[in-house]
Amino acid sequence: MDNLPRVSANGNTGPVDAALVPRYAGAATFARLPRLDQVERTDVAVVGVPFDSGVSYRPGARFGGNHVREASRLLRPYNPALDASPFGNLQVADAGDMAVNPFSIHEAIETVQQNALDLTGGGARLLTLGGDHTIALPLLRAAAERAGTPVALLHFDAHLDTWDTYFGAEYTHGTPFRRAVEEGILDTDALSHVGTRGPLYGKKDLEEDRRFGFGIVTSSDVLRQGVDEVVAKLRERIGDRPLYISVDIDVLDPAHAPGTGTPEAGGLTSRELLEILRGLRGLNLVGADVVEVAPAYDHADITAVAASHVAYDLITLMGLSA
Repeated sequence: MDNLPRVSANGNTGPVDAALVPRYAGAATFARLPRLDQVERTDVAVVGVPFDSGVSYRPGARFGGNHVREASRLLRPYNPALDASPFGNLQVADAGDMAVNPFSIHEAIETVQQNALDLTGGGARLLTLGGDHTIALPLLRAAAERAGTPVALLHFDAHLDTWDTYFGAEYTHGTPFRRAVEEGILDTDALSHVGTRGPLYGKKDLEEDRRFGFGIVTSSDVLRQGVDEVVAKLRERIGDRPLYISVDIDVLDPAHAPGTGTPEAGGLTSRELLEILRGLRGLNLVGADVVEVAPAYDHADITAVAASHVAYDLITLMGLSA
């Protein structure tokens, strides 16, 4: 260990004690938690995937994971919104970054999938910091293999990400969920997009998405129906299935998340996103990711702060899952 004073409980080694060590000091692990090699077991591993070779517009999400880690220095051990102490309920550790090939999407996908399987081999769950949304496909492959069954998917995003190809490429940040449906790793009775909005290439985009089994809750639906009604519909659709949650930070309005590659006007507020997530307490959450944070466009770290809180609530939900 590093011999720094930590807030620990229930036999779990927690974050560095901010009352004794200033938040801006020391290594920037997620929430100032111990590294994977500093603990004997892990319930949740936080891992970065510095990869953005699948983007179709602005690059930079390869630097997102460490940007979120820096913002996460402000997180505290107790989550009052969910009345839980996630780092006391679970042994959470920072597994560092996967070393992925930035020049070969195919090799990168294989590496992410194998690393995810290695990290979950002892029963741990993954909270992954991207990186662009291409990485969701190998993460879903690993989650379905560990679950032994196709998984339910709750996808927060401005975009559908069920397009077929870009410039003839089958694996990009706009195609992971189409590929996942085609591979049979998603439970097509329990798929939902939340927060989608903005122009599409044509009406057939929606028709194809519906054919894959997705239900859509647009950002306008969240506004008009309210968080509670949206949560009730999502819970009914998901049931007790093993659930994977994928959060593209561009689900938030650019006012709340300017630091992303493909921003769209009219998105969710950070409060709406967090409240929807908190409404999923008790579901069988087997893994999650937060992707598409691009620091170069993130003035005042607004996006990284939002992403760090999303990741924090996802970890809390893992401790409260069925």
